[in-house]
Amino acid sequence: MSGDRLRVPAAVAMVTGLAVACGGPTGTGSATAGATDTATRATATPTRSVAGASPTPSVGPRFDGEIRLPDGRRVGMAYVAGRGLVERHRDAGTGAWSAPLLVYATATDRCHSVTLKAFDDTVAVIADWGDYCYDGEPPTESIAAVGTADLGRWDTRLTEDFDGWTEVAAQGEGDARRLRFTRNSTETLTRLDWHATGGFAQVEEIPR
Repeated sequence: MSGDRLRVPAAVAMVTGLAVACGGPTGTGSATAGATDTATRATATPTRSVAGASPTPSVGPRFDGEIRLPDGRRVGMAYVAGRGLVERHRDAGTGAWSAPLLVYATATDRCHSVTLKAFDDTVAVIADWGDYCYDGEPPTESIAAVGTADLGRWDTRLTEDFDGWTEVAAQGEGDARRLRFTRNSTETLTRLDWHATGGFAQVEEIPR
């Protein structure tokens, strides 16, 4: 089976209601934190100088997994109930978080954790879902996902009724253009290759 490639612009992939689960649009707290009431300003007497005032703390999004890239960006993934897997990343220069991007849509219950690994500016993700999976049941939906460059596009491959990928690594001498997802068992080695130009290949099961 061939890999599925998700090419959805971030602006189109905005999901209504995700801001609550993943923080505000820019992760900077209340939109009114910097507003000024001119009527109050005209009559109020400050109790301390502006220089001594404590800055309003920045409130960032909440994630199930987060990683820092070599260029200073941060990438976060969150399981959003009834929606699926959502990604946001923070610009290294401005510190602003991108709008939520739905990488994989599902209403199935989440599993325990999500795995993120960075290979230069390429991000690989492993995530799983399944009924009662959070309580220990095996997953029924396993996703391998890879985002590149500006992270506006993600390649995804769904494997159903599978115990889930346990590792992802670069092939060759750390080549970020060639990644391999694997799962080892006593009977087989299951693997899934990804290439920057061709996306995902077929899932392979190699007997021990």
